[in-house]
Amino acid sequence: MNSTLYEKDYYLWLENTASLLRDGQLHKLDIPNLIAEIEDMGRRETRTVYSNLKILLMHLLKYRYQPEKRSNSWRTTIEEHRQRIQEAFEDSPSLKNYFTEQWTVGKCYQDAKRLAAKETGLALDAFPSESPFTPEDTLNPDYLPE
Repeated sequence: MNSTLYEKDYYLWLENTASLLRDGQLHKLDIPNLIAEIEDMGRRETRTVYSNLKILLMHLLKYRYQPEKRSNSWRTTIEEHRQRIQEAFEDSPSLKNYFTEQWTVGKCYQDAKRLAAKETGLALDAFPSESPFTPEDTLNPDYLPE
């Protein structure tokens, strides 16, 4: 019944699952869907860090490579995405490892670079092949690339 509820009314399934857990009725839990949900929660957390880092890097690139178009809006976006990443780290400190891993792999920077090229109209090769920013500078609330 619980797995059918998962397919028909997700919110009610969540409430029911929480109630079963609180009451210690573990034998009534929809274990396969509960496992899938817990795994998906982890993926959402990493996707959040990735997405915020990508937007942050894109705006840092725009800020550096289009100085004539700098605006308070860009500075606000940079600050907002730094805050979102820091908040994720506060909630889940192990996400710092994910951040470091993504930095090392470089895919996030490549995605940010493609977005920056599209937004600015600059050629993709106008941007460095590797991030010109350090991880520390990227998250530093006082850093702006001049």
